[in-house]
Amino acid sequence: MLRTHTCGELRLSHVNQTVSLTGWVQRLRDKGSLLWIDLRDRYGITQLILEEGSTDATLMAAAKNLGREFVIKATGVVKERMAKNDKMPTGEIELKVTELIVLNAAKTPPFTIEDETDGGDELRMKYRYLDLRRAPVRESLLLRHKMAQQTRIYLDSLNFTEVETPVLIKSTPEGARDFVVPSRVHHGEFYALPQSPQTFKQLLMVSGFDRYYQIVKCFRDEDLRADRQPEFTQIDCEMAFITQEDILNTFEGLVRHLFKTVKGIELPEVPRMRYDDAMKYYGSDKPDIRFDMKFFNLKESGVADLTSGKNFQVFDNAELVVGICAQGCAEYTRKQLDELTEFVKRPQIGAKGLVYVQCKADGTFKSSVDKFYSADDLATWANGFNAQPGDLLLIMAGETDSTRKQLNELRLLMGEKLGLRDKNKFAALWVLDFPLLEWNEETKRFHAMHHPFTLPKPEDIPLLETNPGKVRANAYDMVLNGSEIGGGSIRIHDRATQQMMFNHLGFTEEEAKKQFGFLMEAFEYGAPPHGGIAFGFDRLCALFGGSDSIRDYIAFPKNNAGRDMMIDTPSTISEDQLKELGIQIRN
Repeated sequence: MLRTHTCGELRLSHVNQTVSLTGWVQRLRDKGSLLWIDLRDRYGITQLILEEGSTDATLMAAAKNLGREFVIKATGVVKERMAKNDKMPTGEIELKVTELIVLNAAKTPPFTIEDETDGGDELRMKYRYLDLRRAPVRESLLLRHKMAQQTRIYLDSLNFTEVETPVLIKSTPEGARDFVVPSRVHHGEFYALPQSPQTFKQLLMVSGFDRYYQIVKCFRDEDLRADRQPEFTQIDCEMAFITQEDILNTFEGLVRHLFKTVKGIELPEVPRMRYDDAMKYYGSDKPDIRFDMKFFNLKESGVADLTSGKNFQVFDNAELVVGICAQGCAEYTRKQLDELTEFVKRPQIGAKGLVYVQCKADGTFKSSVDKFYSADDLATWANGFNAQPGDLLLIMAGETDSTRKQLNELRLLMGEKLGLRDKNKFAALWVLDFPLLEWNEETKRFHAMHHPFTLPKPEDIPLLETNPGKVRANAYDMVLNGSEIGGGSIRIHDRATQQMMFNHLGFTEEEAKKQFGFLMEAFEYGAPPHGGIAFGFDRLCALFGGSDSIRDYIAFPKNNAGRDMMIDTPSTISEDQLKELGIQIRN
C-alpha cells in the first residue's frame, strides 16, 4: 500500500510514529511561515503541517502550489496538536510532513467538496464522482451497504437462498409501463426489463426452493419524483408452505433486525390495521402513525343532526363530513387559517374549502360557520373530537374518497407544523385486507390493486360475480413513517383460480395463455401454497437516513426527468445500430 494508515485513523497513541497518508487535498491554510493542509480520504480528515525553518524549503514551496482535490502522498511524524479540534476524530494530532508526492494534479472542482456544499442538485449530479467524495453522500452509501449486509445475514439465518432471476424478460400489459429492449436476432420482437421478479420467484416455489430472496434491480417507465427512479432496488422474497401470519412475522423480524443492527433502535411490535380502517381514520393506505390526529366523521358519530338541516348546503349535500383536531392551534390568526384553506384548494389537492372551529381557552367557540351553527352545536362537535380548550377543529366535506385524501394532506401538513413528524422517530405499521381490485375510469374495468397473482380471501370469492369492488385480498403492506416500504400477498397456486382471476381482469383465454401460460402450466405440476413480499430498498435506506429523497442512497441516480446528467443519457444511437435492430425512426 502507498499508505500506512488512513486519514481517519491516527490518534494520540500514534504520536512520534512515522507514517504515510494518501488522499485528496480538501483545504490549504497558508499563514506564510506556516502551512496547514486538510487531507481527506473516505475514512476521515487529517491535518498536515509544514513550517518554515523546520521543513525543507523545496518541500515547502511544492506544498504551497497544491490545489484543492490534488491527490497526494504525505509522509511525516505524528505530533500532538497545540490547538485541538474536538469536532473531528483526528483533532488531537497532526502530521508534520517530511516528504510530499503529488500522485495526480486536479482542476479546481465546480463546487466545494465539503459537508455543506455550494453545488446545486443538477451540478452535483453532473459531477457525481466528485459529489461522492463528500462525507454525507459517502455515509449514505455506507448505510445502504450495511443494510444490504444485515438483510443477507438475517435471511441467511432463516435458510433463505439468494437466487438471481433474468433481467431480459417478457413485457406484460398490467402495472406500470415497461422499459423494452429490441432484439437484434428477432426483428420486431422485444424483451422487457423486469418491474419485479414476480413470476420467477413463484416458479422457484414450484421448483421446491422453499425460501428465496434477492436484492434485485427493477425498472419502471413511469413519472418520477423524489422517492422514485426509473431503476430501483427491491429486497424481493418468497416463501412456500406458509400462511399470511408466517410472512408478517418473518419480515417484521427483518425490519426489527435492521433497526437494531443498523440504527441501534429496538423497534416495538408492529401494530396492524385493516385497509378500511386506515382509510376511515387517516384517509390513506399508508398512514403516518407517529402522531394521532385521527379523523372524526360527523355523519357517523351520532351527531348527524348537528350537520344536517341547518341550511348549510356544503354539509347537507356532502356524502362525508370529517375533520381533525389540531391540539393547541386555537389561536391561529385569520391569515394562518386562510393559508390552510388555500393549501387544500391547491389543484393537486382539489378541495373546495375548509371549515374551522376554534375552541378558545375560555371555553367559547369561534368558527367559520357561526351563521349556521350555535355554540351548543359547536360544543357537541368539540366533544366528539375529544377537543380541549385551545384546540382547533379543521373540517372538510364532500365525496367520501376524495375528501378523505384531501384531509390526509391537511393532516400531514399540520403534523409538520406541530413538529410531530420527527425524522428520528420511527413508527411502523402493517396494513392488511386490501381490496383485490380497483376500478379504472379510463379503461372502464377493474384492475388488480397489487397484481393478478394475488389470492382473494376465500370467503369473498363469490363476490367476484356480484360486487367485485368488495373482494378483499390476502395482501399486506408495511408502512414506515407514512411511506410504504414493502408490500406483498399470498399467491394463487392453482390453475383454475388463476384462470378465474384472469377472466375477471378482462383477459381472454388466448391473452392469458400468451402472457402467463408458462406459469399456469407450472401450477399443474404440484405448486405449493406460497406468498411473499418486496421491500423498496432505496426508500428504506432513505428513511433510515432521515431523508425525503432516495437519490443520495443511490450511487449514480437519475434526475427528475429520468436523465443521467453525468453520462448524458438517454441518448441517440447510430443509424447502423438502428438498422441492425430493424428499427426505423419516423420524424
